[in-house]
Amino acid sequence: MRRITLLSGLATAALLASAATVPTAAAAAPGVSGDAFTRAVAQLKAHSGAGLAADGQSFTLRQIATDADGTEHVRLNRYSDGLPVLGGDVVVHLGKGNAWRGASQSLAAAPQRAPKAKLSKAAAGRLALAASTATGRTVSGAQLVHDADQAGTALAYEVVVGGTYADGTPSELHVLVDAATGAVRDSWEGVQRDGTGNTFHSGSVTVGSTLSGSTYQLADATRGNHRTYDLNGGTSGTGTLVTNAANVFGDGTLANRQTAAADAAYGAQQTWDYYKNVHGRNGIRNDGVGAYSRVHYSTNYANAFWSDSCFCMTYGDGGSGWYPLTSLDVAGHEMSHGLTSNTAGLRYSGESGGLNEATSDIFGTLVEFYAANSKDPGDYLIGEKLRSSGVPLRYMDKPSKDGSSADCWSSRVGRLDVHYSSGVANHFFYLLAVGSGSSSYGNSPTCNGSTVTGIGNAKAGAIWYRALTTYMTSRTTYAGARTATLSAANDLYGAGSVEYNTVAAAWSAVSVN
Repeated sequence: MRRITLLSGLATAALLASAATVPTAAAAAPGVSGDAFTRAVAQLKAHSGAGLAADGQSFTLRQIATDADGTEHVRLNRYSDGLPVLGGDVVVHLGKGNAWRGASQSLAAAPQRAPKAKLSKAAAGRLALAASTATGRTVSGAQLVHDADQAGTALAYEVVVGGTYADGTPSELHVLVDAATGAVRDSWEGVQRDGTGNTFHSGSVTVGSTLSGSTYQLADATRGNHRTYDLNGGTSGTGTLVTNAANVFGDGTLANRQTAAADAAYGAQQTWDYYKNVHGRNGIRNDGVGAYSRVHYSTNYANAFWSDSCFCMTYGDGGSGWYPLTSLDVAGHEMSHGLTSNTAGLRYSGESGGLNEATSDIFGTLVEFYAANSKDPGDYLIGEKLRSSGVPLRYMDKPSKDGSSADCWSSRVGRLDVHYSSGVANHFFYLLAVGSGSSSYGNSPTCNGSTVTGIGNAKAGAIWYRALTTYMTSRTTYAGARTATLSAANDLYGAGSVEYNTVAAAWSAVSVN
């Protein structure tokens, strides 16, 4: 989740001016020309029609990715009259010699310059409080923004409402309150919570540790100094770093508190290694810094969540009928929320929210396959070991088997809970990787009666990763995801290739045409 920074108009203008003249993020990216940000903004404005750049707009640098052939993909945040444009983020693609290769964004038209607010910040805060179902609600931040969607642009307050849900999960609900009418335009949860996994089934594994004096710490110096902490039933802070006199953590039983910590560390380790060895990514932010893990959150808490503000994963011990939530696929799932936040930033509501959740299901599944652990072998089930009953939370071969998820796209998908709208992308990925019909992993039908032959996890994962990190933006829809993955397949395998054609066929098979 992200924290809103409260800035006055002068402070915002100063920040933008600083960002425009000192592109430090560009300089930090290996192999990237230091003026990539300046060139990207210049090209965006030179192609104002395609880039949807207009008077009063400014940009800040978010991220730069450079391909082996020198092509640069410059991800920018957009501002209008000094205010953030939600949904206005854009990726500028520059070829050799600074050649314009287009821009990826979800805007349909240039953001309009909105009139002054009629509603006060305090009034917006009161309306936002009413939109939350959490207890102990408080307004923890608010700022004016331009909310840009397919219908146009409106001035709104983005209000962050803190609190706690009934199951103990902390809340940071972002509420968009129209600054003219007071209507709630949208809301999304900043704490991305899920429950998928079962830690003590990982068996005897190797985990990174550090000797400090005569004590071993569950701290992995080889993977960004990832550390694992025991909250001991608490719900805030980091708790206590897990240590032991011997270089052994846990005994495979839930009676030993360090068992959950060992498996959380193992899950984080396998996730780090997957992204490093498969995609060449050096940590969640690609900066070599490891997130940290917290176990034993609250009491009988049957969930887990990722938080951007602490850059950490948090796991509950479960409750009646549930096991602890620190397995391979949940670690991969939670850390992948961090990946999404630090790349496309898919908003956690509507179709983009479903794509956000599906991204975590997809990469959590691929981490499970990557680890090749005989105690928890790879499959296309989400949370198959979370419940003592053995019933999975979600199915990728036919998502509707859970009773709520969507197999096929329709106009109502964006109104579903994000864990259910994710079914469309999960189904797409299964068809892309495995194919339709019966296999050892399930029996996957298509929505259009077609037959799809899968291309395998490696290629399917490479396509989804490139689409996410290079082409998707904060409000990418399912139609936009089809375009993004086709662009990724074209980059990796060529237009008209088997891989490209299978991406197209798999999307059509879930009714995204």
